[in-house]
Amino acid sequence: MTKSQHVYDVRPRKDKRGVDVISDVLPFDRLWYIEPNAISNAIAYAKFRSPVTHAAIRVYDDAGNVIETHEHIGDFREF
Repeated sequence: MTKSQHVYDVRPRKDKRGVDVISDVLPFDRLWYIEPNAISNAIAYAKFRSPVTHAAIRVYDDAGNVIETHEHIGDFREF
């Protein structure tokens, strides 16, 4: 992980009601996504939140194992 890389963890909620997105770059402690498409919506959010930097997105199962990883390299846009 580089210094400019954001890391997002997508973890199933203990109450079995969707997933939490956890990252130190979020404005709040975590985000909660509920079904349908909770995981794909969480991944899309993490990619959108890092338009200029690299993002590493890790998806976990109920046992705490990483089941998917995604790398997103944002496009530099000059305004």
